[in-house]
Amino acid sequence: MLIDTHAHLTDLRFDGEVEDIIKKSQDSTVEFIITSGANLLTSQKAVALAEKFDCVFSSVGVHPQDADSYNDMVEKELENLAKSSKVVAIGEIGLEYLDGCVDREIQKLVFERQIKLAYKLNLPIVIHTREAIGDTMKILKMHKEYLINGGTLHCFSESLEVAKEAIQLGLNISVGGVSTFSNAKRLQDVIKKIPIESIILETDCPYLAPTPFRGQRNDPSFIPYIAENLANLKEMGVEEIAKITTENARRLFKI
Repeated sequence: MLIDTHAHLTDLRFDGEVEDIIKKSQDSTVEFIITSGANLLTSQKAVALAEKFDCVFSSVGVHPQDADSYNDMVEKELENLAKSSKVVAIGEIGLEYLDGCVDREIQKLVFERQIKLAYKLNLPIVIHTREAIGDTMKILKMHKEYLINGGTLHCFSESLEVAKEAIQLGLNISVGGVSTFSNAKRLQDVIKKIPIESIILETDCPYLAPTPFRGQRNDPSFIPYIAENLANLKEMGVEEIAKITTENARRLFKI
């Protein structure tokens, strides 16, 4: 059995189909799905969805694209949401430095606040970083005392050096559909060189569907394709990959 550790089942592209998608995923040997919040509204929806379906869990948090919406009230609401037994992480949180994104200093402040919130709530963190890995790692290292509950670099696509630094901080490396792309040789080389005990699987659906579905709407039922590709990269059996990555996810998210 497999675990999709990062999905967005609250995305509008899944409207009216969530129950069918969950059933299809279970039929594809996906035991659990963690659906992620990106702001207060999607966090609320994620928790409601998790409480409706036994096989769904959720994370709650404010994505860097929404960092300017973060305030004391939002933080209190996230803390209240996290009282649900179905909330297993704070996320996704982090930094994104693409043109047009929220002011970087605001992003950093909100990232730091949510790291401390996760520590207060004894939860791991789910980290989003895009064109911002330098500052992301700097903040994580500066706040390493708050990382005792672990976390993961979601949708990992960085260097081997970054992967090793993250693992030293007690973080996991989350492998998704990008790892199956033919033009992802650098990422594939990194995956080959890091311990399987630090790897978990995700789809980030509806985005980044793995080969052979690249360009289509992604969903948790595609996790087996990511697992099979990982097995090929690590020269291991698919069943062993499934067993170890599932154990890793269970340990991190206390499922």
